[in-house]
Amino acid sequence: MTESKITCHQRTFNGVNVYYECHNYHPDKPAIVFIHGFLSSSFSFRRLIPLFEDTFSIITLDLPPFGRSEKSLTFHYSYKNLAKIVIELIEYLKLKDVVLSGHSMGGQVCLNVAKLKPSCVSKLVLLCSSAYLGPSHYGLVMSSYVPFFYLWVKTWLSRKGVLGNLQNVVFDHKLIDEEMIDGYTEPFLDDRTFMALTRMIRDREGDLSSKDLQHIKKPSLLIWGEEDRVVPLHLGRKLKDDLTDSTFISLKEIGHLLPEECPDIVQSHMVDFLYGEKALSQ
Repeated sequence: MTESKITCHQRTFNGVNVYYECHNYHPDKPAIVFIHGFLSSSFSFRRLIPLFEDTFSIITLDLPPFGRSEKSLTFHYSYKNLAKIVIELIEYLKLKDVVLSGHSMGGQVCLNVAKLKPSCVSKLVLLCSSAYLGPSHYGLVMSSYVPFFYLWVKTWLSRKGVLGNLQNVVFDHKLIDEEMIDGYTEPFLDDRTFMALTRMIRDREGDLSSKDLQHIKKPSLLIWGEEDRVVPLHLGRKLKDDLTDSTFISLKEIGHLLPEECPDIVQSHMVDFLYGEKALSQ
């Protein structure tokens, strides 16, 4: 394995400041763009990235308002707008043969990219992807205009604590260590995150419909944990049916946080999907 070269960047895409990382980036190499889930960041892929660095340019980004990206109170936090950030990043870096891989909410952003600009994507890898959620409830949207509503959002999201939230998304609790707890604690330390999440509650337009999904023709790999409590297995199977060129894999005794729980297994299935029989002969 070659020594990893990581560069960190801040740049404005679609009107908002975005933090992103390039791992062993070269414009002539095929690229994987990893997109994290809700209340997460590029941190969630730290165990998966090293498994691909030798053969791919790896790009990760923090979707606003998470991680080190801007917590704007004016940005429109729709999936469409988040997807436009990813598209502008891909075009700015002149990435080739892009594999988009998204976890949870990040999977829905990937699907929106494939819908908005199919030419940006060669293949999709969806890890316990968000699917079939509607827009925020009208009453919740109206409540978001109440002064200091963000404090209720913070209280609601923090009610179980970081450890409790991780225990809900990881099947084998022995995997939860201090590094993981510290990495997922960060969003809860900055009130600006919850102020921006108040906007996200208003702006979320809902996941793509079955009709929209059926128009996405990109080869897609769907990997699911059979113990996923956040996006249950049956939703993954439905998503497989709606994506006409897709492969579905379920993993026993695995929960929602696939990149943390089983990076080696995810990497193995991704290599088989990306290279097919060529991978078996190597």
